[in-house]
Amino acid sequence: MFFTCGPNEAMVVSGFCRSPPVMVAGGRVLVVPCLQQIQRISLNTLTLNVRSEKVYTRHGVPISVTGIAQVKIQGQNKEMLAAACQMFLGKSESEIAQIALETLEGHQRAIMAHMTVEEIYKDRQKFSEQVFNVASSDLVNMGISVVSYTLKDIHDDQDYLHSLGKGRTAQVQRDARVGEAEAKRDAGIREARARQEQVSAQLLSETAMAQAQRDFQVQQALCDAAVNARKAQADLAYQLQVARTKQQIEEQRAQVLVVERAQQAQLQEHEIGRRERELEATVRKPAEAERYRLERLAEAERLQVMMQAEAEAEAMRVAEAVAQPLLGTRRVTLVAGSSGDIGVARLPGEILDVVTRLPAAVEALTGVSVTQAAQKKSDCVA
Repeated sequence: MFFTCGPNEAMVVSGFCRSPPVMVAGGRVLVVPCLQQIQRISLNTLTLNVRSEKVYTRHGVPISVTGIAQVKIQGQNKEMLAAACQMFLGKSESEIAQIALETLEGHQRAIMAHMTVEEIYKDRQKFSEQVFNVASSDLVNMGISVVSYTLKDIHDDQDYLHSLGKGRTAQVQRDARVGEAEAKRDAGIREARARQEQVSAQLLSETAMAQAQRDFQVQQALCDAAVNARKAQADLAYQLQVARTKQQIEEQRAQVLVVERAQQAQLQEHEIGRRERELEATVRKPAEAERYRLERLAEAERLQVMMQAEAEAEAMRVAEAVAQPLLGTRRVTLVAGSSGDIGVARLPGEILDVVTRLPAAVEALTGVSVTQAAQKKSDCVA
């Protein structure tokens, strides 16, 4: 069956198939009942009050010393654990503590006997280190390690320490008074020196501050000058850019005006052309047509007049050819027929008959009828 233990103890299994015995510190182990045996040993830290009463020091002064030691069985070292098991297996913690205490007390007494009271009293650290080193080298063979050792108390029954303390106290008091006077003197010197250094430091600080302020003002002036120069350059560049922009805008406006004027001129040309065409269509052509019509009409009238004059002249000439036989006629005798008017009453009818026959006579003589002449007049007018 399995057995377990905590980190503050160790198990030792012996018996069948366990030679040498198995030691387990803080773990588990398999144990065969009736054939194997298991034992436990404590690994706890033990606190020991090591008292050595009335031990004579090197000068023969008896004193008593009390020290505090912390010891424990080292379970992580197999050799030390094996040594501890050989010596303490089956013993209780109190028994182990008593053995370690007696060993430490013996070493403490031996070291006290080799030192003076003054050495033990004044240099406790040295005493503690000696006891720790000697006891550790002895207890390690038992599997016990000394964790720490501290000298707790020193006293005696002969007032040796008290007398030693009085002289030391007087010496300390004297040294204290001297030290106080020297301290006051040194304090005054240091105070005066400190004041002087303070004044010097203050002057240096003020000088440094003035220098820093002056340097700052110089740097600020340089920065301001640089900033103003940059600002002036920026303003000038801005003004130049504004001027260039205005110039470009004016040039663009001029170009726009030129384009607008060109477009306006084009529009005017188109308008003039349109108006000319409109004038041509509405005024000039009708006027020319009217002029042409009037000219043709005048020409037709002239031709008509000429033709009429020619016709009249021709009619007169024909009339004269017709009337020529009558000119020699001194008397006309009107003979009435079987019907109609008689005498003067027939004269209008006769004249009408002559006029009616006159165009035919004109056409027979000229070859142009009165109707054709009227048609030519109408064509000329059109």
